[in-house]
Order: sequence, then C-alpha cells, then structure tokens
Amino acid sequence: MLRLEGVHAYYGRIHALKGVSLEVREGHICCLIGANGAGKSTTLMTISGITPIASGTVTYQGQPIHRVSPEEIVRRGIVQVPEGRRIFPNLTVQENLMLGAYLQRDKAEKLSALERSFSMFPILRERRRQPGGTLSGGEQQMLAIARALMGTPRLLLLDEPSLGLAPLIVERIMGIIRQIRDERGATILLVEQNAQAALDLSDYGYVIETGEVVLEDSARRLLEDPRVREAYLG
Repeated sequence: MLRLEGVHAYYGRIHALKGVSLEVREGHICCLIGANGAGKSTTLMTISGITPIASGTVTYQGQPIHRVSPEEIVRRGIVQVPEGRRIFPNLTVQENLMLGAYLQRDKAEKLSALERSFSMFPILRERRRQPGGTLSGGEQQMLAIARALMGTPRLLLLDEPSLGLAPLIVERIMGIIRQIRDERGATILLVEQNAQAALDLSDYGYVIETGEVVLEDSARRLLEDPRVREAYLG
C-alpha cells in the first residue's frame, strides 16, 4: 500500500532522513521504533507531505505522492495523528471531531462518521459538550484518534500514541489501535518509543537510528532479536 524508497530529508542543515526505505502492506499494522531524534516523526511528516523530501520517492497505492500537497494526501486516504495529540483545547469534543471531517461535504456522512466515533469511544459521547482541554491525557488521545477516523482513512499514521500515558491506559490505546485495523479495515503505520508495546501489536517492524533504517523483520522476530532486546527492551 505504501512504499518509501531512498528518502532523504533535511531540517535546515540537519540531515534528518538518510535514505529511508520501508513498506507498509495493506491490512497490516507496521511499527517504526527507535530512540528520540532517530527520525521517526520526520518519516511520518514526509509521508504526510509536511516535510519536503530532498530525494527518493513515496508511493501510495502505486502512485507517487511525494510532490502532492498535504490536503490532497488526506483526500487520498492518509491521515496522521500527531505526537502530543494537538487537539483544540477550547473547542468541545464534538467540535474537535467535526474538524476531522472537514473534507467531507455531505452532512449526513459527517453525522454517520460522528456516530461511528461515539460507538468506538463511548467516553467521548459522554464528554461531547466538554472542552477538549478538560479531558484526561488518555481521553485526549482517544479524541485525537477519533478525530482522524472522522476522515475515514485507509492508512492511519500514529505518532507516539502512548506518550505520557499510564501503563493501563497505554494497554487500552493499543487495544483500540488493533480494533481500528480489525473492525475498520484501516492499515496502520505506528511510530513508538515504547518498543515492547509497538512490537506486541504489530505484524512487521522497522528500527531506525540517526535517520537510517538499520533493521527490519516480522514483529515477532524483532522481539526475539538480541540487538533489539538490548537496545530497546531492557
């Protein structure tokens, strides 16, 4: 479904991605793990069209998208949940959700998507009239994911969904991600520092270090790899 080949990207003079190549197969959960500053978020930003690539290609469903605008990338079915959630704290839960459907012109379809979100996240139905900023960290993460789902993505990019959350909430969020794949049919690319949680959830994984993919394999095999265990699993 998605393929990156030899992608290089810069932040100013900083060479953030150094020939990144990876593939996400349709219907799979694929994870990208690595330390802080390794290039995980930059990889997602290049896929979303926010960070321009210096060279290489990003292909989605057989079509190059690395010169396509971020808005058009969303139209084609790729939606990102950013690191830190970035909800609008002064808007209500429902207003936050409706912003996720901004490309959808049909009012009935918007309402249908809203109902699907409330069905998957009942707590958001209860909090629908509350400002987003009054939610707990875990509830805000659910809101960020639900807002992305309002755009009915075929490929969901998740950037550090467990960041700052208690272990029990992390377990719940990971269960929701699996549910999105199993019930919504979405393909998922998951970026995580929590390597154990990411690999437990995923079908396939990549390890990135200082802007380069240094290891890839099935998630099960990466969990057993002594290099991964020593560097990321403790």
